Amino acid sequence: MNKFDLISIFPEYFEPLELSLIGKAKKSGLVDISVHNLRDQADDNHHTVDDTPYGGGAGMVMLPEPWGAAIDAIASNVDQIYDLIVLTPAGEKFSQSMAEELALCDNLIFACGRYEGIDIRVTDFYRTQKNFRVREISIGDYVLNGGEVATLVIMEAIIRLIPGVIGNPASLEEESHSLRDENGSLVEYPSYTKPANWRGLEVPPVLLSGNHGEIARWRAEAASARTAELRNRTRE
Repeated sequence: MNKFDLISIFPEYFEPLELSLIGKAKKSGLVDISVHNLRDQADDNHHTVDDTPYGGGAGMVMLPEPWGAAIDAIASNVDQIYDLIVLTPAGEKFSQSMAEELALCDNLIFACGRYEGIDIRVTDFYRTQKNFRVREISIGDYVLNGGEVATLVIMEAIIRLIPGVIGNPASLEEESHSLRDENGSLVEYPSYTKPANWRGLEVPPVLLSGNHGEIARWRAEAASARTAELRNRTRE
């Protein structure tokens, strides 16, 4: 079973994980999700988890002590390998291939920073621990108020790849970024359903033909064309 431990000062942020396919996967025992309040590890009456940055500057930095205590409490089994995911705009860009890698991990710990981020020594320390693999991950070139939203995005991408979560596993093979050509991943071909004519817009005749070979060729060409259009827009 894949285990997910989420550390945040806003544990209520993760209530959506009780919904939809992830909620069903949790109830059926396909995944184990635990949410931890970082403030529970603070050692003062005010449950302080941040302080001013050394060297000056705007904002606050999250203290290493509560983070270390929270992570250590989760990673109590020294014989297990733990994947520590630190959400940060300075991290590597999240991708479908990364989701596929993380879906194979048994113990994922998500560190949801806030303010100006977590004291970098937390990341540096766990990189030196033999039973930890540390990845700093970003979901895009923009800044969020905290790592909770990014964690929800990444978990959605990971958990849907776990066997048994999606009712029809074959559907995963034809999705955007699971399809590939010689230039890399492709976005999915356009989808249509009934009626065949909607507000004057027709479904491509090949999709109504019943010729599965021609349909497969059309979909491959449509995916390539759609991806090329997206890449051109990105370059502009």
